[in-house]
Amino acid sequence: MNRQEIESILKDYHWMINSIKIMQDEAASSKGLVSQYGLEAGMPKQKGRTSDPVYGEVLRRSKYCERIEEYERKVKFIQDRLHLITDPRESEVLHWILEGKSLGWIGRHMGLSITHIRRIRSDIVDKMSETVQMAQMS
Repeated sequence: MNRQEIESILKDYHWMINSIKIMQDEAASSKGLVSQYGLEAGMPKQKGRTSDPVYGEVLRRSKYCERIEEYERKVKFIQDRLHLITDPRESEVLHWILEGKSLGWIGRHMGLSITHIRRIRSDIVDKMSETVQMAQMS
């Protein structure tokens, strides 16, 4: 993963965690699907689409599950590298980024300029990307 991808994951981490939770809750409590019966079952269907609503719903949900897996992969990437951030300031900035706070909010909270917060975030991304580069060299 490159620096831009890591920065993007850090920025999106908060909503991805929330989406994973909501998606998993929905999947666990999904209700049964109902197919058409009677006259509706014999009616012509729209061309280019499956006439089976259950199959259509299965396709939609499988894409949904693939999205969940992608979010989980990205979140796990960050979680597997949290131990690399040992500096107290970096840890604080990382915590608030993962909570979904803006860099401006973090700067005001910590009494630092947004430029300084960006520099700290850059150091965090550097530390996380070093492990990727080292793994690729091996």
